[in-house]
Amino acid sequence: MSNSPGKALTLPNNTTQTPAVTRGGVRVALSLDLMASELRVMFTRRRTWAMLAAIALIPILLAIAVYLSSDRLAPGEGPPFVDRVTQNGLFTGFAAMLLAMPLFLPLTVSVVSGDTIAGEAGLGTLRYLLIAPVGRLRLLVIKYLGTLAFVVAGTMILMLAGALIGWLLFPVGPVTLLSGDVIGIGESLWRMTLVALYTTISMTGMLAIGLFISTLTTIPVGAMTGVLITSGVSQILDNLPQLSAIHPWLFTHYWLDFADILRAPIELSSLGSNALLQLGYVALFGALAYGRLASKDVLS
Repeated sequence: MSNSPGKALTLPNNTTQTPAVTRGGVRVALSLDLMASELRVMFTRRRTWAMLAAIALIPILLAIAVYLSSDRLAPGEGPPFVDRVTQNGLFTGFAAMLLAMPLFLPLTVSVVSGDTIAGEAGLGTLRYLLIAPVGRLRLLVIKYLGTLAFVVAGTMILMLAGALIGWLLFPVGPVTLLSGDVIGIGESLWRMTLVALYTTISMTGMLAIGLFISTLTTIPVGAMTGVLITSGVSQILDNLPQLSAIHPWLFTHYWLDFADILRAPIELSSLGSNALLQLGYVALFGALAYGRLASKDVLS
């Protein structure tokens, strides 16, 4: 057999596989590079750290307000879990999450998700991303995962800040769950992590909506506003008893059901329903985002 370079590509076992494997390896490497670049851009922005700092301030301000208050709430009085903060500082994170879910977390999610595609289009960098052999679907997935990483960081920081400030200002010990069972500090920290993960899952549908809206405009502020308005409308509809038939289909319906994690055993029905609902929104609005971006002329 000849040893010339031209013949080397015709070896029986490698002829048809080497080019495909090479192309696949290049695509994987390019995707990983783009994902790393997306995360680097996300977490080197001052805006990102400003929002994460603001998220961390929610439990801190709550704990300070409760600590300085001369009036102690009776059990069941005031916002959920706030009456328990003075008894056990570990409840600070749970109370702060309940306060942040209706407005502040959706606000930060609307900022990062609304900027995904609209921000690139507004800066004129979207066309250069698509000139590279990335593919529009892969670009959408990378953008989505980047925003998801922000939500994971935000929810974890909120719970961590709540645990730390609660430990500094209030007694900390075994936690009495909503079901009346008592768990140790170690399991309490594990359940705090589960609450953060549940909240992250709850935001996945809204992230997909934001990704889709971001493909409709080149103005990031407009996309951010649209996402936030969508969240507000969904929450309003969810509070109208006349529309109870559509409540289980609203992406905000199960947002506050993380309280089921504070029972023994953990109530899984609402958790599973929330995960399936969010998955449906991700599939629907992910497909709409791809359809919009695939038909959009961004290269002209």
